[in-house]
Amino acid sequence: MRIVVTRPEAHAGEFVRRLEALGHAVAVCPLIAIEPLGSGPVDLAGYDWVVVTSRTAAELLAGRAAGPWPPVAAIGPGSASALREAGHEPAFVPAVSTQEGLVAEFPRPAGRVLFAGAEGARRYLVQELDADFVALYRTVESVPDEPPAGDLVVLASASAARAFSRLGSPIPAVSIGPETTRAARAAGVTVAAEAETHDLEGLVAAVESACSSLS
Repeated sequence: MRIVVTRPEAHAGEFVRRLEALGHAVAVCPLIAIEPLGSGPVDLAGYDWVVVTSRTAAELLAGRAAGPWPPVAAIGPGSASALREAGHEPAFVPAVSTQEGLVAEFPRPAGRVLFAGAEGARRYLVQELDADFVALYRTVESVPDEPPAGDLVVLASASAARAFSRLGSPIPAVSIGPETTRAARAAGVTVAAEAETHDLEGLVAAVESACSSLS
């Protein structure tokens, strides 16, 4: 099958290699671009926890954090992996990789929490944990003039789901997790499969499952 990968090219390489090794043709069609916001230090002093909800946030925070790191919570396997690659072992990863799942399982009392994420991130964590927020980057939707040709599209963020919906393409999608699935369906995109684990392994497995059901 021909799989459309919508991640930014800098983050798509290993995923593309895995899909091609399974015999799929792959078209890379980035639907989002990441724009870092600022370059100054992010002071972690005085916080009891810091929370990251994406691989990008984990990578950018690792490059800008100042002061000793408090325990860090990662929303899922992808952000946890990015933290480990930067030398920081996450102290908490919820079983359900959504903001609601993280809040439900978060150790109490939470103390003083810093949520480091995207400019347009939902503020559920901020509200429920009374957290401070710092925007490390913004996600910019990028829609090509012509919809990509393929049998299946992979959506790894709610932003990508919304951008894909604007193409008006009937291609069914594989989603990385619940929030992306909700955004895709709300925008009229058919979701053929959702990754059980919200990381590279989960996406590859979900693509294989969707391909089996569609063939």
